[in-house]
Amino acid sequence: MSDSLAPFDILEVSFNNGSRKDFFRNSTKQQFEKGEMVAVEGISGFDVGMVNLTGELVKLQMKKRRVEDTPEVKKVLRRASNDDMHRMSENKNRERDALIKARAIARNLGLEMKLAEVEIQADGRKATFFYTADDRVDFRELIKVYASEFRVKVEMRQIGARQEAGKVGGIGSCGRELCCSTWLTDFKSVNTTAARYQNLSINQAKLSGQCGRLKCCLNYELDTYLDALKDFPDDCDVIETSTGKASLQKRDIFKNLMWYSYDNSNKQYPLTITRVKEIRQLNTQGIRPDELKAVEVVSSKPNKEADLGFADVVGQISLRSLEKASQKRKAKSREKQKEQQQQKENKGKGGDQKPREQRPDNRGGDQKPRENRGDQKPREPRPDNRGGDQKPREQRPDNRGGDQKPRENRGDQKPREQRPDNRGGDQKPREPREPRENRGDQKPREPRENRGGDQKPREPREPRGDQKPREPRENRGGDQKPREPREPRGDQKPREPRENRGGEQKPREPREPRGDQKPREPRENRGGDQKPREPREPRPENNQ
Repeated sequence: MSDSLAPFDILEVSFNNGSRKDFFRNSTKQQFEKGEMVAVEGISGFDVGMVNLTGELVKLQMKKRRVEDTPEVKKVLRRASNDDMHRMSENKNRERDALIKARAIARNLGLEMKLAEVEIQADGRKATFFYTADDRVDFRELIKVYASEFRVKVEMRQIGARQEAGKVGGIGSCGRELCCSTWLTDFKSVNTTAARYQNLSINQAKLSGQCGRLKCCLNYELDTYLDALKDFPDDCDVIETSTGKASLQKRDIFKNLMWYSYDNSNKQYPLTITRVKEIRQLNTQGIRPDELKAVEVVSSKPNKEADLGFADVVGQISLRSLEKASQKRKAKSREKQKEQQQQKENKGKGGDQKPREQRPDNRGGDQKPRENRGDQKPREPRPDNRGGDQKPREQRPDNRGGDQKPRENRGDQKPREQRPDNRGGDQKPREPREPRENRGDQKPREPRENRGGDQKPREPREPRGDQKPREPRENRGGDQKPREPREPRGDQKPREPRENRGGEQKPREPREPRGDQKPREPRENRGGDQKPREPREPRPENNQ
């Protein structure tokens, strides 16, 4: 292949993620593509970098950087092998610790410099220290300390604030990665004149970048603004009218308008370029026009889209419908809360009184607890007023089990509290029961008086032995609370609560008599034709 047809044999290679770039000659005549890792000549060794540009683009880049094609250009050695990549990764891991130690050494020597980065060559024989400083720094002693500490060849390279920001990296105010850390290589000087040409407010915080200097992007559109300002007159900063002098405030290159205001007013008047030139020409002739003839500025709004006659309303939901649905849910929840509160209040009153909790049978002896009755219905609560046309209760049969053992003497049992007889009405009195036999000094019960109207409470029974007398029970109507169950006595087991007594309840079997006690007859129906009870026989005397 002739020399005129051969590709350009110099490559541009980047190091350390593009922070440093250099040119190398491809003497191996191999074809390298962009992104390949190659081993190139270094200072007393070799270095590993990535191919950034090839072919004719390298010529343009060398011309831009003013690099000449001379035989002194370093050469590309080979493609990077696995051993080369391994040695490079090991040396790259040393850079962070080397930077921390280098900063500490420079601080101990009292040098006014800031170390930005340390770059170690791939073979580990050379280290380059990048620093920033405002003044000249004498680092001759520093190089000796670094060489003895890190045992490498030391190179000190001073960089600017913009190059430091490029090495550190970051996100700009535009939301993109910094230009200096991605593609910008040559840094031009930026001053506030560029901001004035572009009608920008001179705000140091907004015009400064992360490096603390003016943003490099202020120069990007400066040439476009300068070309547009060529049509504007230069000597029209002040014009005169019969009202007074008007000073130039700003130039609008997009609408080709110039804004003026009088010295004694804050109102601004937009004038066209031709009108400003006319006024300036009249002023040179010594004529002052009567008015400025300002232009009316109309804000142009974008035209509405043409109505095509149809609309895609799939998935659109009206917010009002959602609000109505939420209001309905809230109203329902409030109504439920009110109903629950009313139910709680009604339960606390007499009409809705809950039935008393059944207390366990604390009678002495080895009595067994009753079995649960699954098909039994719950007993309805008794009405408060038991007077009126109330019928006497039906006599229930004594359905207590046949295997029940006789009761023991209740020596330490407290007497029951007497119930007040508030069962008014036309109820018939019961006949007195026969006294039980052998119950000590117990007297037979007197027949109960009529419980309606002005009925008086019963007199308490005389205590048995050392038993305390009962206290009268409170009125069971109104706001009565259910009684709490009594604690069991001795080794007695607590009686299980009685199951639902309604429904298909079977009658209990009669109990065996106790001692000389006669067996009870089954209670008859307690309905309308109830007969009065016979007096009980006295119980046998308690031997305590």
